[in-house]
Amino acid sequence: MRLTRSRARSIGWAMILAVCFALTLALTFKVNAVKSQVRLTERRLVQLRAEKTMLETEFETRANQQQLTALNAVEFGYQAPTAGQYLETERDLAALGKPRGPGAPDMIRVAAAEAPADESAFPAMVNPLTGKAMAAETPRDTAAEPRRGEGPQRVARVTPIAGPAGLVQRLSHVEKSAKPGRAAVKTTRVALEE
Repeated sequence: MRLTRSRARSIGWAMILAVCFALTLALTFKVNAVKSQVRLTERRLVQLRAEKTMLETEFETRANQQQLTALNAVEFGYQAPTAGQYLETERDLAALGKPRGPGAPDMIRVAAAEAPADESAFPAMVNPLTGKAMAAETPRDTAAEPRRGEGPQRVARVTPIAGPAGLVQRLSHVEKSAKPGRAAVKTTRVALEE
C-alpha cells in the first residue's frame, strides 16, 4: 500500500488538528484552575477584611475601656461590687433601711387570711333570681291550690334550669289559661315572681 501525496497531506492535517485540540483542552483546564485559585483568593481576602474589621473594633473598644477606666479613676471613683456587697435575704435588705422619721406615712401592710379547713375552697353557687344557694333550692312539683273566692287559676311550675338559655326560656314562657284576659295576666305574674 502506497501513500499518496494527497493522502499524506490529509493525515498531516488531521494530526495537526488533533494536537491543536489537545493544546486547547489543556489550556482550558489551566484557565479554569487559575480562575478557581482567583475565586479562592478573593474569598480569603473577604475573610481577612472581616477579621481586620473585627480586630480594629476590638482594639478601639479596649482603648475606650482604658480611657473609661482612667476617667473613672480620676472623676467618679466607681468600683466593681465585691461579694460582701450582695445580700442573702430580704431581712438583710430591710436592716439597711433608715428608721421612720416623725410624720412619715404608715407602712403598707398586706392582710392574709387562711380559709378554715371545714369549708370548701370554692364558694357556693347562688341563683341570681332567688339569691339562694343552688344546693338549697328544691324544685316545686305540685301546683298551688287556688284560693277560695278568686276563681280558677293556673300557676306555672318553675323548674331550675342552669345557664342563660334556661333563664331566657323560663322568662319568655307564658302558660295560657282557659279564659283569656285577667287570668292569663295573673298566671304570668305568678310565674315571674317565683
